[in-house]
Amino acid sequence: MLEQLEDLVQKIASSEAKEESKSPQIQKETGGESSGKFETPAGINQNTDDMKVKCYIWATRVKTYADDSTNEFDNLCTLIAQDKYILNRMHLASLQAGTYIESEIVSAMCLILNQKNDKRFREQVYCLPPDIVSMAVSKHPNGKFISPKINKEFKVEDYPMFIPFIDGKKLASHRYIFAPVCYSGHWWLWVIDTTNGRFYILDPLHKKAPSNGRKQLNKFTGYVISRIRAYTGGAPLKKKENELEIKATYVKSSGQKSSYDCAIYVMKWLELIEPENIKRAKYEWDNWPQEEVDHYRVEYASRILFSEMNKERDQAIRASNAIRLSKPSSVLLSPFCQINSTDVETE
Repeated sequence: MLEQLEDLVQKIASSEAKEESKSPQIQKETGGESSGKFETPAGINQNTDDMKVKCYIWATRVKTYADDSTNEFDNLCTLIAQDKYILNRMHLASLQAGTYIESEIVSAMCLILNQKNDKRFREQVYCLPPDIVSMAVSKHPNGKFISPKINKEFKVEDYPMFIPFIDGKKLASHRYIFAPVCYSGHWWLWVIDTTNGRFYILDPLHKKAPSNGRKQLNKFTGYVISRIRAYTGGAPLKKKENELEIKATYVKSSGQKSSYDCAIYVMKWLELIEPENIKRAKYEWDNWPQEEVDHYRVEYASRILFSEMNKERDQAIRASNAIRLSKPSSVLLSPFCQINSTDVETE
């Protein structure tokens, strides 16, 4: 039996968990998968809190076998969006506490939110998957319009593998575009009001551009988003030469308390930010305690794997249900509980 759950209970009760200043290595463990008999998905309620915890443990647990091979590249999720978007265990393992989250997780949440059947995402807000934008800014350091790496200007058609995941109809028709951006391991969010031609940046770490290089990078980012919109059939965000001078205003707001939670904030903001409430470059909201931010990592694992868009959803439900916690406790159902693979038994 692995380490007993009492240790976790004591840690939560004492509230003495220390914040890590540096992202640790993704945890690995040895052993085999549970060989327990699976129930049918129809007989399993995947919406309970303990199932979410089990899903998180199953999805983020990277194992090393006797021959030194691992399961980190096992495909766990195939989202059926406009095309098949595939996530492997290594992507999900980045949801472990204190770890920098992979771009594919943010893209997956964009695809899932864009399919939600509520007014916000059906009519008002389109979440632009970050794949093309983030790859473009990495190839154009400091926002150079002619890439010093490839000596070319940005063209959407140079990223054919990601174009199918863009919903051109919604990108053109929705008033607000929410575009997550990642550069040098840090995430921030563009919020674009296409009706009034207003551009905002919500950065979990910065209340203004931290450097002149970032200012230029932001101009390039605005250009990239505009070109993607035009490529898929919508109007550019600005016309002709003005497209190269798109300037976004930084919004003053509370943000992350650690060095590695920026992606969590950006993903939550996709659902929470109301652009009409941005007043004088400020956005007032109640920030989360660190324990709650940590718990969102648990939530995102099940939201992705249990999504009806996931072709492997039934497999994820069965595998998660096969996980056995060492000693179930009401503490596990707390919204501030953080669980990892040392708190479970396998059969």
